[in-house]
Amino acid sequence: MSTTRMEAVAGGEAQVPRRRGVMPGGRVARLLPVLDALLPERVRAAPTEELSRGRLLVAALSLLLMCDALFLVSYVPHTEQPLPFIGIGAVCALGYGLAFVVLHWRGSTWLASILLCAMLTGGYLATGFNTRSAAMGAHVFCMLIPLVSVYLLGPRLGLFFTLLVSVDAALARPLLLGQPALTWGREFSTAFCLLSGWALTCLLFLARDNANLALERALRSLREHERKLTSLLENTEDVVCSVDAQGRLIAANPALGALYREVLGREPRPGEPLFPEGTPARLLRTWKVCANQVLAGKRVRFEASPSLLKRPRVLDISVNPVVDLSGQVVGMTIFGRDITERKAAETQLGEMHRSLVEASRKAGMAEIATGVLHNVGNALNSVNVSVNLMSERLKHSRVQPGLARAASLLGTSTAELSAFLAEDARGRQLPDYLRALSEQLGRERSELLDEVRTLLTSLDHIKSVVSMQQQHARFSDDVVERLDVTGLLDDALRLQAVALERVGIGVRREYTEGDFVRVDRHKLLQILLNFLSNARHSLVESGRADKLITIRVQRVSDARLRIAVVDNGIGIAPEDASRLFTQGFTTKKDGHGFGLHTSALAAAEMDASLSCASEGRGQGATFIIELPVSGEESRV
Repeated sequence: MSTTRMEAVAGGEAQVPRRRGVMPGGRVARLLPVLDALLPERVRAAPTEELSRGRLLVAALSLLLMCDALFLVSYVPHTEQPLPFIGIGAVCALGYGLAFVVLHWRGSTWLASILLCAMLTGGYLATGFNTRSAAMGAHVFCMLIPLVSVYLLGPRLGLFFTLLVSVDAALARPLLLGQPALTWGREFSTAFCLLSGWALTCLLFLARDNANLALERALRSLREHERKLTSLLENTEDVVCSVDAQGRLIAANPALGALYREVLGREPRPGEPLFPEGTPARLLRTWKVCANQVLAGKRVRFEASPSLLKRPRVLDISVNPVVDLSGQVVGMTIFGRDITERKAAETQLGEMHRSLVEASRKAGMAEIATGVLHNVGNALNSVNVSVNLMSERLKHSRVQPGLARAASLLGTSTAELSAFLAEDARGRQLPDYLRALSEQLGRERSELLDEVRTLLTSLDHIKSVVSMQQQHARFSDDVVERLDVTGLLDDALRLQAVALERVGIGVRREYTEGDFVRVDRHKLLQILLNFLSNARHSLVESGRADKLITIRVQRVSDARLRIAVVDNGIGIAPEDASRLFTQGFTTKKDGHGFGLHTSALAAAEMDASLSCASEGRGQGATFIIELPVSGEESRV
């Protein structure tokens, strides 16, 4: 089965092009069975070239026998000496009959062709010799010799018989008749025409042979391509078939037969409708709508899951129009592929993607929790220090014992308080002591208030960190909100502040407030934390003293905003740049290759894009995310 054959059959009866002078199915064509009946079985079964040669041979023998009979009946009786001509005619007739016998006896045209050409040439020469007429040399009958001999025996033997006749006409006959040399022009013209006829016949048959050779090669190539196509279609598991414009089946591969047996319980039959009687009405309606669209010149593709299948399957069906040379749709080709496994894989992939997103959220939560613990731990250290200082200050305070002694002293001298204050040495020192005690109390109060303020600041920091963690750690499914980029960047930096300060990494902010985006808060924060974490690891591994992370925010268009996290760390090798965002790829010794891949997935869900740039190892790296800008006006 081939596409060419499909289109030819789908277009109706093949139209044979008519060439000028050729009438397929005419009188000449009706003679071929008659000629084949005169040939032996071996020649009829021979290749086309040998069969054509045999047909010409029996046709020439038959015509020459009729010419020989006509010669004996109409010409010989009117000659002065009929006996020589009767002998020539009888010998030629026997020779032609013998050629028939040889043809059937040997089953080959070669020897019979030699005998025919010899009888034809010999009879012509003998007749001319006996007539002793110069005009006989130019008889039109002599042109049969180069034509028949070249076709039956080839150019070389054809030239031999042509030269015999040419030499007879140009030299032997004039010499025999004793003609003057000045009158030999007609004879030389006859010889020239004979040789020209031989040359033209050679060219004609050479062109024919080349055409036949080209045709044979084309047919061989066509058969080879048809064999390959047939093998491909028969061995494929996909359903392949073709139908005509009326929906009748033209050709089908075994896969369609298996589907037919499963759905309809029988084999498909060419010439019958693709969906015969008994086909479910819903399927017929679907096919009618599809066929109308295809006959209008459209290509239709859809998925179907027939309910009559023993095993549930999903088929991807493509129906394509077949057009003729005029552009008219004359049929359809149908291709069906079983995509059940692919659908199952897509479903599994979707589930894996959801699991990966959930895992990435948990990983982001772990990153946030780590930052929260660092910040809260640092704040708790400050609280602990402040509380200990306040405890030590209160424990070693001299205000309370001094006030107790002063109160005791005043209590013992209540009756003579004025004399005590005026005359007693202890009483005279008491006001100075109280003033000093008041100053000490003020200083301790101020120090305690400072520690309380530090304690309150630390507690406020803990409260803000926990509040921020609660705000960012909520689980939500694609909650898109309008965010201030700078605020989210500051939150990310606060979560990473302790880790950055511990290894001496400086942070430079190159952005201004007022840029808003409409994204999922958690996904963007997760991406920023991954960028900062990668930059921190790169700077730690570089070992340089001037560790620096630069964060830039800039508009790249009216609809896109770019956030770039730049570090001067170890950089990225060129061969690794294209694999950074693939799952499982990492350059860290203890890395898992999870962070950037999940970041890329999260960015794709937000209609954002991630990229990375680096000039090479030791040159630092720049991680970039481009986000859609919020449709609302940004504040100034």
